[in-house]
Amino acid sequence: MLAEGGASSADRWRERDLAVLWHPCTQMREHPDTLPLLPIERGEGPWLVGRDGNRYLDAVSSWWVNLFGHAEPRIAAAIARQASELQHVILAGCSHAPAVELAERLLAIAPREPGRAPFNKVFYADNGSAGVEVALKMAFHWFRNRGIEGRDKFIALEGGYHGETLGALAVGDIPLYRRVYAPLLTEAIFAPSPDAYLCEPGESPQARARRAAAALGELLERHAGEVCALILEPRLQCAGGMRMHDPLYLRLARELCDAHGVFLIADEIAVGFGRTGTLFASEQSGVAPDFLCLSKGLTGGSLPLAAVLTTEAVYEGFLDDSREKAFLHSHSYTGNPLACAAALATLGIFEQDRVVARNRDTAAAMARLAAPIGEHRHVADLRQAGMVLAFELTRDGNRGTPFDPASRVGLRAYRAALERGVLLRPLGDVLYWMPPYCVDDEALDLLARTTAEVIEIATGEAMA
Repeated sequence: MLAEGGASSADRWRERDLAVLWHPCTQMREHPDTLPLLPIERGEGPWLVGRDGNRYLDAVSSWWVNLFGHAEPRIAAAIARQASELQHVILAGCSHAPAVELAERLLAIAPREPGRAPFNKVFYADNGSAGVEVALKMAFHWFRNRGIEGRDKFIALEGGYHGETLGALAVGDIPLYRRVYAPLLTEAIFAPSPDAYLCEPGESPQARARRAAAALGELLERHAGEVCALILEPRLQCAGGMRMHDPLYLRLARELCDAHGVFLIADEIAVGFGRTGTLFASEQSGVAPDFLCLSKGLTGGSLPLAAVLTTEAVYEGFLDDSREKAFLHSHSYTGNPLACAAALATLGIFEQDRVVARNRDTAAAMARLAAPIGEHRHVADLRQAGMVLAFELTRDGNRGTPFDPASRVGLRAYRAALERGVLLRPLGDVLYWMPPYCVDDEALDLLARTTAEVIEIATGEAMA
C-alpha cells in the first residue's frame, strides 16, 4: 500500500506503473526521463490532483472527453443509481431503458436539414474508433445489399484522423499513425483538406473551402460508381493539428455526395457536444449527414460509449429474410446501461445549465486572452472554433517555416507547462486549449499566462 501523497509516494507509483503498464500513444523509451509520467490521484472540476499533491489544470479535457469537469456529481450519481439496478445485459435480443431513452434523446437533438429525412436509428459501440467502423461497414454493406457492386472505396480528407482500429486507420491520413500498418489497410482516396491554414496569400477560408470542394468533385467524377462514402470531421480536424475550415465546405460536400449517390459520414466524435460553438459542428453548415458518429463527450468523460446515428433509408437496406444482409457487427458491451445512464445525465446537464450559451461566453474570454499570445514572433497562426483554440509555432512566425522536428518544441512546451501546473499535450508544434466547460476566469488566466511563458521558453531553447 502506497503512502498518501508526497513526492516519495509519486515516485513509487511511477515505478510500479512502469513495471507493468504499456501506455497509449507513447514511445515508452521516453519514460521516465524525457516524458515525465504524471501519477494522478483524483480530479476536481477542471483540475487534476497528483499523488505528489500538485494540482494541474486539465487544458486538454483528458483527451477531449471531459465536458463538465472531473467527478461531476450528477453524472456520478446517475452511474451509481444504474449500477444498483442493472450493470450490463446483452443487447442482442434484449433491451433496457437507458439504451432506449438515450437513443430517443439523441435523435431528438441531432442535426436536421430541411427537405432531408431525419435520423431515426441509433447503433451503439464501445468507443470512437469502433463507431467509425460501424459507419464504414454500414455504408459499404448497404450498397451490397442493394445488389450494387463496385462501391467499395471511401474518400477521406488529407490530414484527417478517425481512430486506430484498422478500418478507421485506413481512412486517416496522419503518417505517424498509419505508415507502419499500411500493408494491413484498405486503400482509401484522400481529398485535399479545406484547412484554412493552407490558404494561398490573399485567399479567404471560404475560397479555400470552395477550392477543396472542387477537388473533391473531381475525385468523385474520376471514381464514379466506386465510392460508397465520404468521411470527414466537420469544422475541425483535431488530431491533424487542430486545423480548422470554413463551414461552407461541409455544405458543398453534402451537395456533391448527393449528386454522386455517395453517403456522407460526419465524424463528430471530438467536435460534437458543444466543442465548436454549437451542439454539433454540422449545424454550422445547415447540414445533416447520412451517418453521425458520436463518442468522447457523449458520457461527459466518464465511461466509454459511442453512438452512430443514421436514417430509415439506411436501416431498411438491411431488412431481409437473409441473415447475410443483416448488420451483424457487435461488441460485448454494446449499449452498456452504465454508460447510457452517464450519457443521459450528460444530456440533462446540457439542458439544465444552458451549456452551449455559456460556452460562447467562455470562448470569447479565451479569444481575448489568446490575442496577445497570437502576436508572439514564433506564432504563425492563432485559430479558434468555439471552445477549441490553437497556436501554430514556427521558426519565424511565418507559415511554411516549421521547426526541425528534432528540436521537439512541443515536448519542451509540455514539460514547462507541467512545471507551472498546466497539462498541455501539444500536437507536434501546435499548442491548443480544449478545457472542460467549467473552467473559470482564474483558471483561464493561468492557462494564458502559462502558454505565453512556455512558448517563449520552448521556442527560445529550440532557436538557441
